[in-house]
Amino acid sequence: MKNIAELPIGMFDSGVGGLTVLKALRQRMPCEDVIYLGDTARLPYGTKSPQTVTRYGVQCGAELVGRGIKLLVVACNTASAMALSALQEAYPDVPVIGVVEPGAKAACAVTKNGAIAVVATESTIAGGAYQRAIHSLYPSARIVGHPCSLFVALAEEGWIDGDVAEVVAARYLDPVFKPASGAVAPVIPDTLVLGCTHFPLLAPAIRKVTPPDTFIVDSAATTAETVFEELNRLGLIRPGTDCGATVYLTTDDAPRFARTGTRFLGTPITENEVELVDL
Repeated sequence: MKNIAELPIGMFDSGVGGLTVLKALRQRMPCEDVIYLGDTARLPYGTKSPQTVTRYGVQCGAELVGRGIKLLVVACNTASAMALSALQEAYPDVPVIGVVEPGAKAACAVTKNGAIAVVATESTIAGGAYQRAIHSLYPSARIVGHPCSLFVALAEEGWIDGDVAEVVAARYLDPVFKPASGAVAPVIPDTLVLGCTHFPLLAPAIRKVTPPDTFIVDSAATTAETVFEELNRLGLIRPGTDCGATVYLTTDDAPRFARTGTRFLGTPITENEVELVDL
């Protein structure tokens, strides 16, 4: 039987966006084994009710916990916002970490003027998870939540740079960072949280249309750091120097998962590496 430290980290998302979290995790902890589940048959979670997202999240958790994991990462902003507490209750013996709290913590740590913008899907913004998480740490923070749903489609299609990406980014972000002339000048956010795991792919385009001193918080990187800190605290860092292995699971269309996932991860995923599962 494996020592607990040698067990893999489990991670799930509604699709391939969470692979940006896996990429950051690989950079921070290259020796760890990971099982990644993309629930592509039921995406997007962002248009579903909280009850449905919670049910899907618990089912994804059951698949991963059943395979034997030492920690569960909810690599989906919508599921982190709506299902985190249900997952923690369902699997009390496995630490569960979402992507919202790490991103909020990082934003509060770096802002100098207390004005923070959050870009995410419509449901994540409407649900207010980032707003609550930031205010719990920084009660006087001024938060602008801005839905940028087209960013998801651009990332999925690979249109992450060039004129199209920059025009869309400007259309979304100019009202936040470049208020109309004559309007009462608000405090311009000095910090921008990328509150969707798809959005780090568009960071170069976003950087081009935001003020140069804007601090951009990548929730994927901050989540990876939180996972490291938690495993270290529990004494569960995988020993050794070997590079960790990754198991890829998906609930639909393994070839598409491999193609699109390669773009998000930045390294090749072959169709033969992807296991189809039925939840």
